[in-house]
Amino acid sequence: MKEILTRTECAAMRGIAILAIMLHNYCHFNSKIVQENEYQFMSFNNDRLWQVLSNPTELLPVHLLSYFGHYGVPVFLFLSGFGLVRKYESEPTETNPISFLRYHYLKLLRMLIVGFSIFLVVDAVTPGRFAFHWDNVIAQLLMFINVLPEPGKIIWPGIYWFFGLMMELYIVYRLLLYRRSNLYVIALIVICWLLQTFCDPDGETMNRLRYNFIGGMLPFGLGLIVGRVRLGAHSSAITRILECAYERTGIWILIAILSIVIIFAMSFNFHSWLWIPVFIIIGTIAFVKVMPESVLKLFVWFGGISAAMFVAHKLFITVAWKQDIYDGLILYVIVTIALSWAVKQIIDRIPSPKL
Repeated sequence: MKEILTRTECAAMRGIAILAIMLHNYCHFNSKIVQENEYQFMSFNNDRLWQVLSNPTELLPVHLLSYFGHYGVPVFLFLSGFGLVRKYESEPTETNPISFLRYHYLKLLRMLIVGFSIFLVVDAVTPGRFAFHWDNVIAQLLMFINVLPEPGKIIWPGIYWFFGLMMELYIVYRLLLYRRSNLYVIALIVICWLLQTFCDPDGETMNRLRYNFIGGMLPFGLGLIVGRVRLGAHSSAITRILECAYERTGIWILIAILSIVIIFAMSFNFHSWLWIPVFIIIGTIAFVKVMPESVLKLFVWFGGISAAMFVAHKLFITVAWKQDIYDGLILYVIVTIALSWAVKQIIDRIPSPKL
């Protein structure tokens, strides 16, 4: 039976996602650059995006990375859901919920503690130290800080909100969706979508929801659904259609182009904006399907250090961004890759948890 996505393609998607997130976090650090709509839908950001598209300058790539780069997060969520299905739902034995959650918490903590410790040292020796409070530090290490008021102001470094989000999704998966019909997944996606549609697009409620599993359920649930698809002789009519298109490069190129166009168009309306992650994921899959082997291998390599790069990439931003934006960018990329490799060596030496 053919796989919708191979291990190599999943690794390449992780590489694309982490590069998008890394470059986004550098580019949006400058207030003069177009800001993203990640947790809230800000019409002002869309107006600025349209301005820079209508009057392009040499900074256009930076604007686009700032505005769209955060969509690497939904790709990671999709791959997490996809991987959970392939790991746990293909085995005949069931995993105990407590053991499952303990295992995944320790896996996340293994990454978080290394990056957070290094970040505290960097933060202590650079100007503008963050005012950490003991209760927020405990909440961050226990990964429930996302549910506290104003998460965007108390989670530092800001990217570490992802650990709390993943822990919530692990809980939702194991308690509500594990080995259940896709109808349960679709129902939860719809509920989470409806909760967001009734919020003010730029309000604090929307911000709180999208810092938690409600905002990430769409790409994560899509990963669960796709992970349960098998391409083979006994597949459904829909999966047989997918199988026919599987080896056709021209179709994937068309899907990639259409995805880009749709993503741009959907960015300017609140209700369509909520569904952009679907086309981000489809477009990313299409890209890895048409990549030359040499390019695919490069992204696979970045996928291999993606966990370390995620926890390490913000350490150098405060120094790099003060220079010319492109000069700082190249220094930032070089140092981040080197630092990520070093952080990976540390993480790999921490004993892995046992399920």
